Amino acid sequence: MKIISLNTWGGRAGREAMLSFFEAYKNIDIFCLQEIWAAPYDDYEGASAGGLEINQGDVMTKGLQDISRVLDMYVPLFRPHFLDNYGLLMFVRKDLEIIEEGEVFVHMEKGYLPVGDIGKHARNIQYVTINTNKGLVTIINFHGLWNGMGKGDCEERLQQSDKILEFLQKLGHPYVLCGDFNLRPDTESIKKFEDAGLCNLISEYKISSTRTDLYTKPEKFADYIFVDGEIKTIDFKVLPDQISDHAPLLVEIE
Repeated sequence: MKIISLNTWGGRAGREAMLSFFEAYKNIDIFCLQEIWAAPYDDYEGASAGGLEINQGDVMTKGLQDISRVLDMYVPLFRPHFLDNYGLLMFVRKDLEIIEEGEVFVHMEKGYLPVGDIGKHARNIQYVTINTNKGLVTIINFHGLWNGMGKGDCEERLQQSDKILEFLQKLGHPYVLCGDFNLRPDTESIKKFEDAGLCNLISEYKISSTRTDLYTKPEKFADYIFVDGEIKTIDFKVLPDQISDHAPLLVEIE
């Protein structure tokens, strides 16, 4: 099973480049995407979001629909975390048997609207459980808290990790956790997953950066893929495609 995790940056690097990427990677079984739009937010044009002013002419405000047209052999699963039009999106190949899919909010509650920068919105994990010839496996998609104060620990991020681990511990079968965690590798928030027995593929494969040349700040880590001890990893790599300020992560599991 091949999985790609990607923070799409809302498509700011270019719609055609983004769609060409998905066309080229149709051999992937599951895509876990972050920063996906499904419709414009007319009331939020010019608002501050994640330290950037929203200019909806620069983003793919119909990203869900645009990518779905390319990936027509996949089931799209959209789980917004800011109102109804922005959040997490998974694509699952139609020949895979979906047993369950859903979400759990791990920072604030569904519908929470922050004061000030709207990038401080609620955060959820999105999950899908697949039936394979080796049994059930759950894939979890995540975009972690942004607070405008870097990618270090804070009480909300520590609690966020604890809530994700509570969910994982209830699964009872193998899982993969991936996404943009908005965290440095040396944080206690990341260490919590490692201490719980998850394999951090970023450290396991000695990855030096998960950002592309489009990201100009010095911090070079944000994205992670974790697998639990029952998962056999066949391959893991950071893809070279420059279609976001985040690099796509590709893992192949048995």
